[in-house]
Amino acid sequence: MRFLPEEEQRRRLAACFPRSELTLEQLWLRYFALGGGLSLLELDAYLNGLTALPRVDRDMLAHAVNERLDELAGPARAPYSHPFRDGKPLYGPLRALVDLLEGAHRAPPERLPAVVAEAARALDLTIEVYLADYDQRTLVPLRPDAAELDIETTLAGEVFRHAGTTVTRDGPAPALWTILLDGVERLGVLEIVPADGTDPADAVLQEQCHWLASLLGHLVTVTTQYGDGLDAWRRRRHRGSPAELLWQSLPPLTGATESVVVGASVQPAYDLCGTVFDYALSEKRAQLALFDAGPRTGAANTAAVTALAAYRAARRDGATLTEQFAAVGAELGARPAVSRVVAELDARTGVLRWLTDGPLAPLIVRDGEVLPEVAPAQAGGPVAEARLRPGDLVVVCSRGVADTLDAAGEPFGQARVAAHLGADAGELPPEIARRLTRAVLDHGGELRHDAGVLIARWMTC
Repeated sequence: MRFLPEEEQRRRLAACFPRSELTLEQLWLRYFALGGGLSLLELDAYLNGLTALPRVDRDMLAHAVNERLDELAGPARAPYSHPFRDGKPLYGPLRALVDLLEGAHRAPPERLPAVVAEAARALDLTIEVYLADYDQRTLVPLRPDAAELDIETTLAGEVFRHAGTTVTRDGPAPALWTILLDGVERLGVLEIVPADGTDPADAVLQEQCHWLASLLGHLVTVTTQYGDGLDAWRRRRHRGSPAELLWQSLPPLTGATESVVVGASVQPAYDLCGTVFDYALSEKRAQLALFDAGPRTGAANTAAVTALAAYRAARRDGATLTEQFAAVGAELGARPAVSRVVAELDARTGVLRWLTDGPLAPLIVRDGEVLPEVAPAQAGGPVAEARLRPGDLVVVCSRGVADTLDAAGEPFGQARVAAHLGADAGELPPEIARRLTRAVLDHGGELRHDAGVLIARWMTC
């Protein structure tokens, strides 16, 4: 695509401006309404040839002038920096979003990187997409000749861990690194390099990139549901059929409302066997569950899936907490015992209620400290209850977390669990869960039990 030289566009736009019969203030208001972020003084300086502007802002000014010229019906139009088709957004973030949507329509997943590249050109950007592997150790580039990035040790990994944004200036060109999300689910990161010299720290550019990243994250998830092209990039090794069944049964590793944030992690991600979690969020409550079928056997896999399905069926029928718990037990019947905890957090009051039949009582972390354990409710007994304070964490761990042994036979232990939860209490729940299960894997060799962690943070609305 051939772009009009910047100075030629400025000269012709400045010539059209007087014909629009707009004052400088009126032009600025129209430009601002289109999403522009320049000040009145910056706009005046540009029209007088005293400063340069990014192409996005130049085209927004051209569009503001052309809208007025169309109202006056007749004078020559100010030129855009590139040709366009009628009926489609001409420039900037809206053009990029439309390009992304149109390009992804009926596109196979493996075509998504090319679609992203085309959409990025509307913002004068180049974008590299990195997806987190299922083990959440590595950020995998979708460009075959790019290097993988370690989540624990790289700047890109830091952006992923904290779900943030940062600017780097030590590479071939200044770059913006930002989190790739589907809603609140962390999928990976984007490396964004402006091609027109725009500072990646520019607030307007960062906001536009946030829109693009949000839509892209959603498209990554959607396309993965009907094709394996992107899924294949995220897999670092083979996943057996039992693990595949369990993994596909799980909800996203992150969920959130205004008052509750949930995060989870289960390991080994490529060889999951007997631990599953679930949650359901609404304005009124957060419903949480974790099922641990014990030692890693084929029977454990079947029992965990059965427990999960029974819980969901009862919950979606509107069953009470006690009825949900009983429904799981009734469905399991004579199958191997499954330790289970079902809980309900009132999103308005912070009251937590739960039932368990084993060692899975929730832990409550407040101000970095694990509170003394509340006597857990037992099957057939009364529901246990605790009142949270804003910012408290509710943590449920499978037996494989504390019970995992190292080479010398020492268990990971509740003390280490408490230490990790306290040290990471200020982190996002999914990051706390990821780090805790990573620590368990690093402590032990081959796991005898799955390591599963489900965490919810309560905040007032």
